[in-house]
Amino acid sequence: MTTPFTDLDLRPELVQAVAALGYAEPTPIQAALIPVMLTGADVIGQAQTGTGKTAAFALPILNNLESGQRHVQALVLCPTRELALQVAGAVGQYGQTCAVRVLAVYGGQPYGPQISRLNRGVDVVVGTPGRLLDLLERNALNLGHVRTVVLDEADEMLSMGFIEDIEAILTQTPSGRQTALFSATLPAPIRRLADRYMRTPHSIQVQHEQLTVAAIEQRYYLVNASEKMAALTRLFEVEPITSALIFARTRLGTAELANELTRRGFPAETLNGDLSQEARERTLGRFRQNQIKVLVATDVAARGLDIDDISHVFNYDLPDDPEIYVHRIGRTGRAGKTGVAITLVAPREKRLLRQIESLIRQPLTRTTLPTPEDIQSRRENELLEEMHVWLGRARYRRERELVARLMEEGHDPLEIAAAALKLARADEKQRPIAAVSEVQDRGPRRNEWGPRGSPRPGAPTPEKASHEAGMVRVSLNLGRVHGIRPNDVVGTIAFHADIPGNTIGKIHIRDKHTLVDVPEKFLPQVLAKAGTFRIRQQPVNVKLA
Repeated sequence: MTTPFTDLDLRPELVQAVAALGYAEPTPIQAALIPVMLTGADVIGQAQTGTGKTAAFALPILNNLESGQRHVQALVLCPTRELALQVAGAVGQYGQTCAVRVLAVYGGQPYGPQISRLNRGVDVVVGTPGRLLDLLERNALNLGHVRTVVLDEADEMLSMGFIEDIEAILTQTPSGRQTALFSATLPAPIRRLADRYMRTPHSIQVQHEQLTVAAIEQRYYLVNASEKMAALTRLFEVEPITSALIFARTRLGTAELANELTRRGFPAETLNGDLSQEARERTLGRFRQNQIKVLVATDVAARGLDIDDISHVFNYDLPDDPEIYVHRIGRTGRAGKTGVAITLVAPREKRLLRQIESLIRQPLTRTTLPTPEDIQSRRENELLEEMHVWLGRARYRRERELVARLMEEGHDPLEIAAAALKLARADEKQRPIAAVSEVQDRGPRRNEWGPRGSPRPGAPTPEKASHEAGMVRVSLNLGRVHGIRPNDVVGTIAFHADIPGNTIGKIHIRDKHTLVDVPEKFLPQVLAKAGTFRIRQQPVNVKLA
Protein backbone atom coordinates (compact mmCIF):
# COMPACT_ATOMS: atom_id res chain seq x y z
CA MET A 1 0.00 0.00 0.00
CA THR A 2 1.47 3.36 -1.02
CA THR A 3 1.60 6.54 1.03
CA PRO A 4 0.42 9.77 -0.63
CA PHE A 5 2.38 12.99 -0.21
CA THR A 6 -0.51 14.36 1.85
CA ASP A 7 0.32 11.83 4.59
CA LEU A 8 3.96 12.91 4.99
CA ASP A 9 3.26 16.00 7.15
CA LEU A 10 4.60 18.39 4.50
CA ARG A 11 3.28 21.92 4.26
CA PRO A 12 0.26 22.15 1.90
CA GLU A 13 2.07 24.42 -0.56
CA LEU A 14 4.83 21.82 -0.99
CA VAL A 15 2.27 19.09 -1.62
CA GLN A 16 0.69 21.35 -4.23
CA ALA A 17 4.09 22.00 -5.83
CA VAL A 18 4.92 18.31 -6.26
CA ALA A 19 1.42 17.61 -7.54
CA ALA A 20 1.84 20.38 -10.12
CA LEU A 21 5.09 18.70 -11.21
CA GLY A 22 3.18 15.47 -11.87
CA TYR A 23 4.27 13.46 -8.81
CA ALA A 24 1.35 11.22 -7.88
CA GLU A 25 2.95 9.49 -4.89
CA PRO A 26 6.36 9.39 -3.19
CA THR A 27 9.01 6.91 -4.25
CA PRO A 28 10.14 4.38 -1.60
CA ILE A 29 13.12 6.46 -0.49
CA GLN A 30 10.95 9.60 -0.29
CA ALA A 31 8.31 7.81 1.78
CA ALA A 32 10.98 6.42 4.13
CA LEU A 33 13.24 9.46 4.42
CA ILE A 34 10.99 12.53 4.43
CA PRO A 35 9.32 11.81 7.81
CA VAL A 36 12.74 11.18 9.41
CA MET A 37 14.32 14.35 8.01
CA LEU A 38 11.33 16.42 9.11
CA THR A 39 12.23 15.54 12.72
CA GLY A 40 15.75 16.94 12.28
CA ALA A 41 17.47 13.56 12.68
CA ASP A 42 20.64 12.64 10.79
CA VAL A 43 20.18 10.17 7.95
CA ILE A 44 22.26 8.01 5.62
CA GLY A 45 20.42 7.25 2.41
CA GLN A 46 21.61 4.52 0.06
CA ALA A 47 19.62 3.91 -3.12
CA GLN A 48 19.94 3.23 -6.81
CA THR A 49 19.87 6.01 -9.39
CA GLY A 50 16.52 7.41 -10.42
CA THR A 51 14.91 6.80 -7.01
CA GLY A 52 14.00 10.43 -6.31
CA LYS A 53 16.50 11.18 -3.57
CA THR A 54 16.76 14.89 -4.47
CA ALA A 55 13.11 15.44 -3.56
CA ALA A 56 13.64 13.22 -0.51
CA PHE A 57 16.02 15.75 1.06
CA ALA A 58 14.82 18.95 -0.68
CA LEU A 59 11.22 18.76 0.53
CA PRO A 60 12.12 18.47 4.26
CA ILE A 61 14.63 21.32 3.88
CA LEU A 62 11.98 23.51 2.28
CA ASN A 63 9.39 22.47 4.86
CA ASN A 64 11.65 23.54 7.74
CA LEU A 65 12.87 26.84 6.28
CA GLU A 66 12.16 30.02 8.26
CA SER A 67 11.06 32.92 6.07
CA GLY A 68 12.66 36.34 6.24
CA GLN A 69 16.13 35.12 7.28
CA ARG A 70 19.27 36.62 5.76
CA HIS A 71 21.57 33.74 6.62
CA VAL A 72 22.08 30.43 4.84
CA GLN A 73 19.81 27.79 6.38
CA ALA A 74 20.72 24.73 4.31
CA LEU A 75 23.83 23.59 2.46
CA VAL A 76 24.05 20.86 -0.18
CA LEU A 77 27.48 19.60 -1.32
CA CYS A 78 27.74 17.98 -4.77
CA PRO A 79 30.76 16.54 -6.60
CA THR A 80 30.22 18.34 -9.93
CA ARG A 81 28.97 21.59 -11.38
CA GLU A 82 26.33 19.70 -13.36
CA LEU A 83 24.86 17.99 -10.32
CA ALA A 84 24.94 21.24 -8.32
CA LEU A 85 22.94 22.98 -11.06
CA GLN A 86 20.54 20.05 -11.28
CA VAL A 87 19.91 19.98 -7.52
CA ALA A 88 19.56 23.76 -7.28
CA GLY A 89 17.05 23.71 -10.13
CA ALA A 90 15.03 20.98 -8.43
CA VAL A 91 15.00 22.83 -5.10
CA GLY A 92 13.79 25.94 -6.92
CA GLN A 93 11.00 23.95 -8.59
CA TYR A 94 9.80 22.29 -5.40
CA GLY A 95 9.98 25.59 -3.54
CA GLN A 96 8.34 27.79 -6.17
CA THR A 97 5.36 28.48 -3.88
CA CYS A 98 7.65 29.22 -0.91
CA ALA A 99 9.70 31.99 -2.55
CA VAL A 100 12.84 30.05 -1.68
CA ARG A 101 16.16 31.70 -2.51
CA VAL A 102 18.55 29.06 -3.80
CA LEU A 103 22.03 29.59 -5.24
CA ALA A 104 24.37 27.17 -7.03
CA VAL A 105 28.09 27.92 -6.57
CA TYR A 106 30.83 26.14 -8.48
CA GLY A 107 34.25 26.75 -10.01
CA GLY A 108 34.85 28.19 -13.44
CA GLN A 109 32.48 31.11 -12.84
CA PRO A 110 33.35 34.64 -11.62
CA TYR A 111 33.12 35.20 -7.88
CA GLY A 112 31.40 38.58 -8.11
CA PRO A 113 27.83 37.51 -8.98
CA GLN A 114 27.92 34.64 -6.49
CA ILE A 115 29.16 36.88 -3.66
CA SER A 116 26.60 39.53 -4.58
CA ARG A 117 23.78 36.99 -4.33
CA LEU A 118 25.07 35.76 -0.97
CA ASN A 119 25.18 39.32 0.35
CA ARG A 120 21.53 39.85 -0.63
CA GLY A 121 20.49 36.72 1.27
CA VAL A 122 20.18 33.08 0.25
CA ASP A 123 18.23 30.30 1.98
CA VAL A 124 19.80 27.25 0.34
CA VAL A 125 23.32 27.03 -1.10
CA VAL A 126 24.18 24.14 -3.42
CA GLY A 127 27.84 23.91 -4.35
CA THR A 128 30.98 21.99 -5.13
CA PRO A 129 33.53 21.62 -2.31
CA GLY A 130 36.30 23.63 -3.97
CA ARG A 131 34.22 26.75 -4.62
CA LEU A 132 32.55 26.53 -1.20
CA LEU A 133 35.99 26.50 0.47
CA ASP A 134 37.09 29.47 -1.65
CA LEU A 135 34.03 31.47 -0.59
CA LEU A 136 34.62 30.57 3.05
CA GLU A 137 38.25 31.68 2.84
CA ARG A 138 37.11 35.00 1.31
CA ASN A 139 34.62 35.45 4.18
CA ALA A 140 31.91 35.67 1.55
CA LEU A 141 30.00 32.65 2.89
CA ASN A 142 28.88 32.25 6.49
CA LEU A 143 27.70 28.78 7.51
CA GLY A 144 27.32 29.60 11.18
CA HIS A 145 23.50 29.34 11.10
CA VAL A 146 23.11 26.35 8.81
CA ARG A 147 20.50 23.93 10.11
CA THR A 148 20.84 21.14 7.52
CA VAL A 149 23.84 19.90 5.54
CA VAL A 150 23.40 17.38 2.72
CA LEU A 151 26.31 15.42 1.26
CA ASP A 152 25.04 14.27 -2.13
CA GLU A 153 26.87 11.54 -4.11
CA ALA A 154 29.36 11.18 -1.25
CA ASP A 155 31.13 8.22 -2.84
CA GLU A 156 31.77 10.25 -5.97
CA MET A 157 33.20 13.12 -3.92
CA LEU A 158 35.46 10.56 -2.25
CA SER A 159 36.74 9.28 -5.60
CA MET A 160 37.44 12.86 -6.72
CA GLY A 161 39.56 13.56 -3.62
CA PHE A 162 37.15 15.93 -1.86
CA ILE A 163 36.88 14.25 1.55
CA GLU A 164 39.34 16.63 3.24
CA ASP A 165 37.50 19.60 1.75
CA ILE A 166 34.18 18.24 3.02
CA GLU A 167 35.61 17.90 6.51
CA ALA A 168 36.94 21.47 6.37
CA ILE A 169 33.49 22.72 5.36
CA LEU A 170 31.68 20.71 8.04
CA THR A 171 33.86 22.29 10.73
CA GLN A 172 32.43 25.68 9.69
CA THR A 173 28.84 24.56 10.43
CA PRO A 174 27.12 24.35 13.84
CA SER A 175 27.71 21.13 15.77
CA GLY A 176 23.96 20.76 16.28
CA ARG A 177 23.16 20.78 12.57
CA GLN A 178 21.22 18.01 10.84
CA THR A 179 23.39 16.01 8.41
CA ALA A 180 22.07 13.88 5.55
CA LEU A 181 24.51 11.73 3.58
CA PHE A 182 23.57 10.12 0.27
CA SER A 183 25.77 7.62 -1.47
CA ALA A 184 25.22 4.83 -3.98
CA THR A 185 27.94 2.86 -2.18
CA LEU A 186 29.37 3.11 1.33
CA PRO A 187 33.13 2.43 1.23
CA ALA A 188 35.12 2.59 4.44
CA PRO A 189 36.19 6.30 4.16
CA ILE A 190 32.53 7.32 3.81
CA ARG A 191 31.59 5.26 6.86
CA ARG A 192 34.42 6.92 8.83
CA LEU A 193 33.16 10.33 7.76
CA ALA A 194 29.67 9.44 8.97
CA ASP A 195 31.00 8.14 12.29
CA ARG A 196 32.90 11.36 12.88
CA TYR A 197 30.37 13.99 11.82
CA MET A 198 26.93 12.42 12.25
CA ARG A 199 24.87 11.76 15.37
CA THR A 200 23.31 8.28 15.51
CA PRO A 201 22.08 8.53 11.90
CA HIS A 202 19.08 6.61 10.66
CA SER A 203 20.13 4.32 7.84
CA ILE A 204 17.68 4.08 4.96
CA GLN A 205 18.41 1.78 2.06
CA VAL A 206 16.27 1.09 -0.95
CA GLN A 207 17.22 -2.44 -1.87
CA HIS A 208 18.96 -3.09 -5.18
CA GLU A 209 16.85 -4.69 -7.80
CA GLN A 210 17.75 -8.34 -8.23
CA LEU A 211 20.37 -7.77 -10.90
CA THR A 212 21.91 -11.18 -11.25
CA VAL A 213 18.81 -13.00 -12.43
CA ALA A 214 18.45 -14.62 -15.82
CA ALA A 215 17.03 -11.40 -17.28
CA ILE A 216 20.60 -10.07 -17.56
CA GLU A 217 23.22 -12.08 -19.38
CA GLN A 218 26.59 -11.20 -17.86
CA ARG A 219 29.80 -12.10 -19.68
CA TYR A 220 33.32 -10.81 -20.04
CA TYR A 221 36.13 -10.84 -22.59
CA LEU A 222 39.80 -10.90 -21.57
CA VAL A 223 41.62 -8.55 -23.95
CA ASN A 224 44.81 -6.53 -24.01
CA ALA A 225 44.22 -3.01 -22.70
CA SER A 226 45.43 -1.44 -25.95
CA GLU A 227 42.97 -3.56 -27.98
CA LYS A 228 39.74 -2.83 -26.14
CA MET A 229 38.47 -0.68 -29.01
CA ALA A 230 39.16 -3.48 -31.48
CA ALA A 231 37.29 -5.90 -29.24
CA LEU A 232 34.37 -3.50 -28.81
CA THR A 233 33.91 -2.97 -32.54
CA ARG A 234 34.00 -6.72 -33.15
CA LEU A 235 31.22 -7.16 -30.60
CA PHE A 236 29.20 -4.36 -32.20
CA GLU A 237 29.32 -6.35 -35.44
CA VAL A 238 27.57 -9.40 -33.99
CA GLU A 239 25.50 -8.26 -31.00
CA PRO A 240 21.76 -7.54 -31.62
CA ILE A 241 22.05 -4.03 -30.18
CA THR A 242 18.92 -1.87 -30.13
CA SER A 243 20.40 0.64 -27.66
CA ALA A 244 23.68 0.54 -25.78
CA LEU A 245 25.23 2.35 -22.83
CA ILE A 246 29.05 2.19 -22.65
CA PHE A 247 30.86 3.15 -19.46
CA ALA A 248 34.32 4.73 -19.55
CA ARG A 249 36.35 5.95 -16.60
CA THR A 250 37.01 9.58 -17.57
CA ARG A 251 35.36 12.43 -19.48
CA LEU A 252 38.26 12.43 -21.90
CA GLY A 253 37.80 8.70 -22.33
CA THR A 254 34.13 9.07 -23.25
CA ALA A 255 34.87 11.65 -25.95
CA GLU A 256 37.70 9.65 -27.49
CA LEU A 257 35.68 6.44 -27.38
CA ALA A 258 32.60 8.01 -28.98
CA ASN A 259 34.70 9.65 -31.70
CA GLU A 260 36.52 6.40 -32.48
CA LEU A 261 33.29 4.38 -32.61
CA THR A 262 31.74 6.93 -34.97
CA ARG A 263 34.85 6.90 -37.16
CA ARG A 264 34.59 3.12 -37.42
CA GLY A 265 30.98 3.21 -38.56
CA PHE A 266 29.11 2.99 -35.25
CA PRO A 267 27.68 6.47 -34.47
CA ALA A 268 27.87 7.30 -30.76
CA GLU A 269 27.40 10.35 -28.53
CA THR A 270 28.79 11.22 -25.12
CA LEU A 271 27.12 11.76 -21.79
CA ASN A 272 29.64 13.39 -19.47
CA GLY A 273 30.20 16.36 -17.21
CA ASP A 274 31.17 18.65 -20.10
CA LEU A 275 27.52 18.81 -21.21
CA SER A 276 25.24 21.55 -19.98
CA GLN A 277 21.95 20.40 -18.48
CA GLU A 278 20.15 21.50 -21.65
CA ALA A 279 22.55 19.57 -23.89
CA ARG A 280 22.25 16.54 -21.61
CA GLU A 281 18.47 16.55 -21.92
CA ARG A 282 18.66 16.87 -25.71
CA THR A 283 21.05 13.93 -25.90
CA LEU A 284 18.89 11.78 -23.64
CA GLY A 285 15.82 12.76 -25.66
CA ARG A 286 17.44 11.52 -28.86
CA PHE A 287 18.48 8.32 -27.10
CA ARG A 288 14.97 7.66 -25.76
CA GLN A 289 13.48 8.25 -29.22
CA ASN A 290 16.04 5.85 -30.75
CA GLN A 291 17.52 8.61 -32.91
CA ILE A 292 20.88 7.55 -31.48
CA LYS A 293 21.61 3.98 -30.40
CA VAL A 294 24.87 4.35 -28.48
CA LEU A 295 25.77 6.55 -25.49
CA VAL A 296 29.25 6.62 -23.94
CA ALA A 297 29.06 7.83 -20.33
CA THR A 298 30.94 8.33 -17.10
CA ASP A 299 29.40 7.02 -13.88
CA VAL A 300 28.73 10.54 -12.61
CA ALA A 301 26.96 11.63 -15.79
CA ALA A 302 24.82 8.47 -15.83
CA ARG A 303 23.55 9.07 -12.29
CA GLY A 304 19.78 9.51 -12.44
CA LEU A 305 19.55 7.99 -15.92
CA ASP A 306 16.27 6.06 -15.97
CA ILE A 307 15.56 4.41 -19.33
CA ASP A 308 13.84 1.02 -19.43
CA ASP A 309 14.75 -0.35 -22.85
CA ILE A 310 18.57 -0.40 -22.98
CA SER A 311 19.51 -3.71 -24.59
CA HIS A 312 23.24 -3.69 -23.79
CA VAL A 313 25.52 -2.24 -21.12
CA PHE A 314 29.26 -2.33 -21.89
CA ASN A 315 31.91 -1.88 -19.22
CA TYR A 316 34.76 -0.54 -21.35
CA ASP A 317 36.63 0.36 -18.17
CA LEU A 318 35.97 -1.56 -14.96
CA PRO A 319 34.93 0.52 -11.94
CA ASP A 320 37.15 0.51 -8.87
CA ASP A 321 34.12 -0.22 -6.67
CA PRO A 322 32.25 -3.46 -7.50
CA GLU A 323 28.96 -1.96 -6.31
CA ILE A 324 29.21 0.55 -9.16
CA TYR A 325 29.25 -2.41 -11.55
CA VAL A 326 25.91 -3.48 -10.07
CA HIS A 327 24.48 0.00 -10.64
CA ARG A 328 25.78 0.06 -14.20
CA ILE A 329 24.31 -3.22 -15.35
CA GLY A 330 21.02 -2.48 -13.61
CA ARG A 331 20.22 -0.18 -16.51
CA THR A 332 19.51 -3.15 -18.77
CA GLY A 333 17.04 -5.99 -18.32
CA ARG A 334 14.35 -3.65 -17.00
CA ALA A 335 10.57 -3.64 -17.30
CA GLY A 336 10.39 -7.39 -17.86
CA LYS A 337 12.85 -7.31 -20.77
CA THR A 338 16.08 -9.23 -21.15
CA GLY A 339 19.43 -7.47 -21.23
CA VAL A 340 23.10 -8.08 -21.83
CA ALA A 341 26.01 -6.81 -19.72
CA ILE A 342 29.41 -7.13 -21.39
CA THR A 343 32.68 -6.35 -19.63
CA LEU A 344 36.07 -5.90 -21.29
CA VAL A 345 38.78 -7.01 -18.89
CA ALA A 346 42.47 -6.25 -19.35
CA PRO A 347 44.89 -8.60 -17.54
CA ARG A 348 45.60 -6.05 -14.82
CA GLU A 349 41.86 -5.66 -14.17
CA LYS A 350 41.31 -9.30 -13.23
CA ARG A 351 41.49 -8.35 -9.56
CA LEU A 352 38.53 -6.00 -10.05
CA LEU A 353 36.67 -8.74 -11.88
CA ARG A 354 37.13 -11.11 -8.94
CA GLN A 355 35.79 -8.45 -6.55
CA ILE A 356 32.70 -8.06 -8.73
CA GLU A 357 32.12 -11.80 -8.83
CA SER A 358 32.50 -11.95 -5.05
CA LEU A 359 29.90 -9.21 -4.57
CA ILE A 360 27.28 -10.67 -6.90
CA ARG A 361 28.10 -14.22 -5.73
CA GLN A 362 28.34 -15.70 -9.18
CA PRO A 363 31.05 -15.89 -11.85
CA LEU A 364 30.79 -13.91 -15.05
CA THR A 365 30.96 -16.05 -18.15
CA ARG A 366 34.23 -15.73 -20.03
CA THR A 367 33.54 -15.66 -23.75
CA THR A 368 35.70 -15.63 -26.87
CA LEU A 369 35.65 -12.66 -29.20
CA PRO A 370 34.08 -13.21 -32.63
CA THR A 371 36.63 -14.04 -35.32
CA PRO A 372 36.94 -12.21 -38.65
CA GLU A 373 35.23 -15.23 -40.22
CA ASP A 374 32.33 -14.93 -37.74
CA ILE A 375 31.93 -11.25 -38.57
CA GLN A 376 32.16 -11.80 -42.32
CA SER A 377 29.55 -14.54 -42.11
CA ARG A 378 27.28 -12.27 -40.04
CA ARG A 379 27.59 -9.46 -42.56
CA GLU A 380 26.75 -11.77 -45.45
CA ASN A 381 23.78 -13.32 -43.66
CA GLU A 382 22.38 -9.88 -42.88
CA LEU A 383 22.75 -8.90 -46.53
CA LEU A 384 20.95 -12.07 -47.65
CA GLU A 385 18.14 -11.41 -45.15
CA GLU A 386 17.68 -7.93 -46.60
CA MET A 387 17.65 -9.39 -50.10
CA HIS A 388 14.96 -11.88 -49.11
CA VAL A 389 12.83 -9.04 -47.74
CA TRP A 390 13.12 -7.02 -50.95
CA LEU A 391 12.54 -10.05 -53.15
CA GLY A 392 9.39 -10.73 -51.17
CA ARG A 393 8.17 -7.15 -51.60
CA ALA A 394 8.98 -6.99 -55.33
CA ARG A 395 9.08 -3.18 -55.14
CA TYR A 396 11.98 -2.46 -57.46
CA ARG A 397 10.39 -1.68 -60.83
CA ARG A 398 12.87 1.05 -61.74
CA GLU A 399 15.78 -1.18 -60.74
CA ARG A 400 14.49 -3.96 -63.03
CA GLU A 401 14.52 -1.48 -65.89
CA LEU A 402 18.15 -0.68 -65.14
CA VAL A 403 19.00 -4.39 -65.08
CA ALA A 404 17.26 -4.83 -68.41
CA ARG A 405 19.39 -2.05 -69.91
CA LEU A 406 22.54 -3.75 -68.67
CA MET A 407 21.41 -7.07 -70.11
CA GLU A 408 20.74 -5.38 -73.47
CA GLU A 409 24.36 -4.26 -73.35
CA GLY A 410 25.34 -7.93 -73.15
CA HIS A 411 26.00 -8.35 -69.43
CA ASP A 412 25.20 -11.64 -67.74
CA PRO A 413 22.34 -11.40 -65.15
CA LEU A 414 24.44 -13.26 -62.56
CA GLU A 415 27.30 -10.81 -63.04
CA ILE A 416 24.91 -7.86 -62.74
CA ALA A 417 23.54 -9.24 -59.46
CA ALA A 418 27.04 -9.83 -58.11
CA ALA A 419 28.11 -6.27 -59.03
CA ALA A 420 24.97 -4.87 -57.36
CA LEU A 421 25.72 -6.75 -54.14
CA LYS A 422 29.30 -5.47 -54.29
CA LEU A 423 27.96 -1.92 -54.38
CA ALA A 424 25.57 -2.69 -51.53
CA ARG A 425 28.52 -3.80 -49.40
CA ALA A 426 30.62 -0.71 -50.11
CA ASP A 427 30.12 0.68 -46.60
CA GLU A 428 31.91 -2.36 -45.16
CA LYS A 429 35.17 -0.80 -46.31
CA GLN A 430 34.56 1.85 -43.65
CA ARG A 431 34.41 -0.94 -41.06
CA PRO A 432 37.59 -2.98 -41.37
CA ILE A 433 37.73 -5.83 -38.90
CA ALA A 434 40.25 -4.73 -36.29
CA ALA A 435 43.00 -7.16 -35.36
CA VAL A 436 43.33 -8.49 -31.83
CA SER A 437 46.30 -10.39 -30.48
CA GLU A 438 46.60 -13.13 -27.93
CA VAL A 439 46.39 -11.80 -24.38
CA GLN A 440 49.75 -11.61 -22.65
CA ASP A 441 48.77 -11.78 -19.00
CA ARG A 442 51.72 -10.10 -17.31
CA GLY A 443 49.78 -8.59 -14.46
CA PRO A 444 51.20 -8.49 -10.95
CA ARG A 445 51.14 -11.62 -8.83
CA ARG A 446 48.37 -11.64 -6.25
CA ASN A 447 50.74 -11.04 -3.34
CA GLU A 448 52.13 -7.90 -4.94
CA TRP A 449 48.91 -6.02 -4.28
CA GLY A 450 47.66 -4.45 -1.09
CA PRO A 451 44.12 -3.42 -0.20
CA ARG A 452 42.03 -2.07 -3.11
CA GLY A 453 44.87 -2.50 -5.55
CA SER A 454 47.59 -0.44 -3.87
CA PRO A 455 51.08 -1.93 -4.32
CA ARG A 456 52.52 -3.71 -1.30
CA PRO A 457 55.78 -2.32 0.08
CA GLY A 458 58.65 -3.50 -2.05
CA ALA A 459 56.45 -4.58 -4.95
CA PRO A 460 57.29 -3.17 -8.40
CA THR A 461 55.09 -0.20 -9.28
CA PRO A 462 54.22 0.92 -12.83
CA GLU A 463 55.03 4.57 -12.12
CA LYS A 464 56.74 5.71 -15.28
CA ALA A 465 53.93 5.46 -17.79
CA SER A 466 50.18 5.91 -17.95
CA HIS A 467 48.09 2.86 -18.77
CA GLU A 468 45.34 4.98 -20.35
CA ALA A 469 45.47 5.51 -24.10
CA GLY A 470 46.32 9.08 -25.10
CA MET A 471 47.66 10.02 -21.66
CA VAL A 472 51.22 10.76 -20.51
CA ARG A 473 52.45 10.66 -16.91
CA VAL A 474 54.22 13.65 -15.33
CA SER A 475 55.80 13.95 -11.92
CA LEU A 476 55.45 16.75 -9.33
CA ASN A 477 58.03 17.14 -6.57
CA LEU A 478 55.44 17.60 -3.79
CA GLY A 479 53.47 14.81 -2.16
CA ARG A 480 51.52 13.65 0.86
CA VAL A 481 53.98 15.03 3.42
CA HIS A 482 53.50 18.48 1.87
CA GLY A 483 49.72 18.31 2.34
CA ILE A 484 48.97 17.97 -1.39
CA ARG A 485 45.41 17.03 -2.35
CA PRO A 486 44.04 15.93 -5.76
CA ASN A 487 42.10 19.13 -6.29
CA ASP A 488 45.31 21.14 -5.65
CA VAL A 489 46.99 19.21 -8.45
CA VAL A 490 44.10 19.63 -10.88
CA GLY A 491 43.77 23.32 -10.06
CA THR A 492 47.42 24.30 -10.54
CA ILE A 493 47.94 22.30 -13.75
CA ALA A 494 44.68 23.49 -15.30
CA PHE A 495 45.35 27.13 -14.38
CA HIS A 496 49.03 27.46 -15.24
CA ALA A 497 49.04 25.23 -18.34
CA ASP A 498 45.66 26.63 -19.47
CA ILE A 499 44.08 23.23 -20.11
CA PRO A 500 40.61 21.96 -19.09
CA GLY A 501 40.76 20.51 -15.60
CA ASN A 502 38.36 17.71 -16.53
CA THR A 503 40.87 16.31 -19.04
CA ILE A 504 43.39 15.48 -16.33
CA GLY A 505 43.49 11.75 -15.62
CA LYS A 506 44.64 9.64 -12.70
CA ILE A 507 46.50 11.25 -9.80
CA HIS A 508 48.77 9.16 -7.55
CA ILE A 509 49.93 11.08 -4.46
CA ARG A 510 53.03 9.46 -2.93
CA ASP A 511 54.80 10.55 0.25
CA LYS A 512 57.21 13.02 -1.40
CA HIS A 513 56.04 13.26 -5.01
CA THR A 514 52.90 13.04 -7.11
CA LEU A 515 52.23 11.34 -10.44
CA VAL A 516 49.64 12.80 -12.79
CA ASP A 517 48.28 11.64 -16.14
CA VAL A 518 47.72 14.44 -18.65
CA PRO A 519 46.52 14.21 -22.26
CA GLU A 520 49.47 13.73 -24.61
CA LYS A 521 48.25 16.58 -26.79
CA PHE A 522 48.56 18.99 -23.83
CA LEU A 523 51.99 17.77 -22.67
CA PRO A 524 53.93 20.59 -24.45
CA GLN A 525 51.74 23.19 -22.69
CA VAL A 526 52.26 21.56 -19.30
CA LEU A 527 56.03 21.26 -19.64
CA ALA A 528 56.34 24.75 -21.14
CA LYS A 529 54.90 26.18 -17.91
CA ALA A 530 57.05 23.96 -15.66
CA GLY A 531 58.63 26.91 -13.89
CA THR A 532 55.36 28.62 -12.94
CA PHE A 533 53.39 25.97 -11.04
CA ARG A 534 52.64 26.75 -7.40
CA ILE A 535 50.50 25.06 -4.74
CA ARG A 536 49.77 27.15 -1.63
CA GLN A 537 52.68 29.45 -2.47
CA GLN A 538 55.03 26.47 -2.78
CA PRO A 539 56.85 26.24 -6.12
CA VAL A 540 56.22 22.95 -7.90
CA ASN A 541 58.63 21.27 -10.32
CA VAL A 542 56.88 19.38 -13.11
CA LYS A 543 58.69 16.95 -15.38
CA LEU A 544 58.04 13.87 -17.45
CA ALA A 545 57.85 10.82 -15.17
